[in-house]
Amino acid sequence: MGKVPFKIVALVLVAGATAAAAFATVTHLKPEAARAGASEPVVRPARVVEIAYLRQTRDLVLAGTVVPRIESTLGFRVAGKIVARSVDVGTTVKPGDLIAELDPADYRLAVDNARAALTSAEADHVRAKADYDRYLNLRGSAAFVPQTLDQRQSLAATAQARVEQAKSQLASAENNLAYTELRADAAGVVTAVLAEIGQVMAQGQGVARVARTDELEILVGVPEHRLKAVREARQASFELWSDPGHAHAARLRELSPSADPVTRTYPARFSVMQPPEFIGLGMTATLALERPDAKTVAEVPLSAIFQNGTQPAVWVVDGDSGRVSLRPVTIARWRNDTAAIEAGVKNGELIATAGVHKLEPGQTVKPVRQQLQAAR
Repeated sequence: MGKVPFKIVALVLVAGATAAAAFATVTHLKPEAARAGASEPVVRPARVVEIAYLRQTRDLVLAGTVVPRIESTLGFRVAGKIVARSVDVGTTVKPGDLIAELDPADYRLAVDNARAALTSAEADHVRAKADYDRYLNLRGSAAFVPQTLDQRQSLAATAQARVEQAKSQLASAENNLAYTELRADAAGVVTAVLAEIGQVMAQGQGVARVARTDELEILVGVPEHRLKAVREARQASFELWSDPGHAHAARLRELSPSADPVTRTYPARFSVMQPPEFIGLGMTATLALERPDAKTVAEVPLSAIFQNGTQPAVWVVDGDSGRVSLRPVTIARWRNDTAAIEAGVKNGELIATAGVHKLEPGQTVKPVRQQLQAAR
């Protein structure tokens, strides 16, 4: 082999020395960087909210049905045979509309008899009155007898009373004739038909059931543990399932003192204050009752609650140092995405709302305030 040039050997030696120096420098710096990292812990940002105790409202939601306040079963005030029926189920009626009619023949005869009796009574009264007046003119003559005057006066008064009696009987017969026509007394809708043409009806027997549409209500069944909440509700509103998102005012009118034997709930009726145009009987509605909380609570995100065994707790963040500490709290109620804290933290304190299971006591964080939407 030939000789290696001196320049090449020199370059190799210089490169080796440089690499050794660099390795020694890196080896020396690693412990220093590690010690520097250990002495300066990383401060991570943490989302926080400020505790604010407020007297909030709660909503009790119940399913209900639109019903009429008044639903009457209409019937004839006299007996007879039905010869006509003008309505069916679902027919809308106005005051005075004909619903059904009885055979009026017998009642027309009764009117004729009463009218004839009145004519006869009026004739008797005219004769008796004339006799009385003629005899009264004989006063002072030898033919005048006071006892006879009294008798004729009595006969005239009796005849007058019979005229009044005949008038009353005629009016009663005319009323009975008018009662052979069954008419609606208010605006409404027919919900049931209980008789057919040709059927002989007794006095007062039901012919049709009419629900009045001038006053509508929302009927709900209240569970027994919600009775107090319904009584104390300060505001009520409802939404129709056919028109969601549009609330209408309602007011409690009646709360039954006894439970329904089938559903075991207490029927409650809420008056519709201003019914919408498209509301109809039998529609399904959602009734919401607004009631105030008895105590002030602080609504926080559900993610802020740390379950420490069986005791809920929150991480309280010190506003000056950023250090966190775990503190047990009392929860008034739970919701889908929030919790209402009743006690355990103070107004104005900051609590962490995210990553609570990764925090440790005494850990330092950088608070990042989160805007919490107020919950009803």
